[in-house]
Amino acid sequence: MMEKQYKNILVNSLVNLGDVVLTTSAIALLKQAYPQARITMLVRPVVREAVENNPVIDEVMIFDYKPKENSLGKMWAMAKEIKARHFDLSISFDRKSRPAILCWLAGVPIRVGADRIFDDKPSKITWLYTHTVHIKHDLVNTLQAETYQEIVRQFTGIEGHEVPVMARIPSSSKEKADKLLSQLPTDKMKIGLCVKGTFALKTWPKEYFADVVRELKRKYNAAFFVVGAPNDKEYADEVISICEEELRKSGLSEKKEIINFCGSTNLLDLAALFYQTDLFVTVDTGATHIAATTGVKMVTMYGCTSPKRWHPYNENARVLSYDPECCPCSYGENDCPHNPKPICLWEITPEMVLKKCYELIN
Repeated sequence: MMEKQYKNILVNSLVNLGDVVLTTSAIALLKQAYPQARITMLVRPVVREAVENNPVIDEVMIFDYKPKENSLGKMWAMAKEIKARHFDLSISFDRKSRPAILCWLAGVPIRVGADRIFDDKPSKITWLYTHTVHIKHDLVNTLQAETYQEIVRQFTGIEGHEVPVMARIPSSSKEKADKLLSQLPTDKMKIGLCVKGTFALKTWPKEYFADVVRELKRKYNAAFFVVGAPNDKEYADEVISICEEELRKSGLSEKKEIINFCGSTNLLDLAALFYQTDLFVTVDTGATHIAATTGVKMVTMYGCTSPKRWHPYNENARVLSYDPECCPCSYGENDCPHNPKPICLWEITPEMVLKKCYELIN
């Protein structure tokens, strides 16, 4: 369909941070297909830092809404704003109702979306598209970024594969990373940890993190920091307390060995931190995909999700998954039949994680 050269394109991605980072790989392909086009991205406020000042995105529009609130006024205002910008093409990377309705109301002439993105359930949302792309591959066993890119490949006819692209790191974020890391001893290997996922069945056991910290400290001249959102800070303190107790019992403890950075960084500060990190040990979360864009050496433990779909785009990434028959699962946080020790998490042992860490470090 590349006979027509679109000039003013809106892409929609009203999803969580990790997915938004992954969609930038598809936008990079779109930029190749229409190099003269201006590309605007519609996102939620929480992810704006990942896409503002991004090499493949010219402008960002923020849609601030809460699903359970009456947002008809916000919808109408946003539809008018989209209409005023005279987009000639919109592409949806989320198959959500709001952006599809907005672009239909705004009269964007070509509206592209996929019949499947996150699951196989049919959706009437596709009725609002002028062009519906059929995703043929198995969603569960295909990298999610490839699903996003396949939408662009099928609509434009372009070939190839791209990697996710993070926003440019400003000097202020580099300075912030320097200031945070100055709390750690300067002569030590810097090891980052992300200990809490957005979902309980993504969160690796606290005791396991303590074992990994103890053995990395025993083997290397290392200091540690924990990253996460502000509401992760209390949980991270609990993990740090268990880790420090293990270090004391093993005679390995020194002051300021593990610092809690949860809530101290924005997304760009976080990326700047990873550029100065020697090793990152993490659960599957948005920070995983930000880290991947920096090339940092990293080990990711997967619980209810699968690396077949969510593997980081990073040659220095190593992943671990027990991959039971019930994974990927659809259980609620407290509904897992293996509670209180879900096998998808507890069967990934500290020894398995340490082996990957040693391979990367050495």
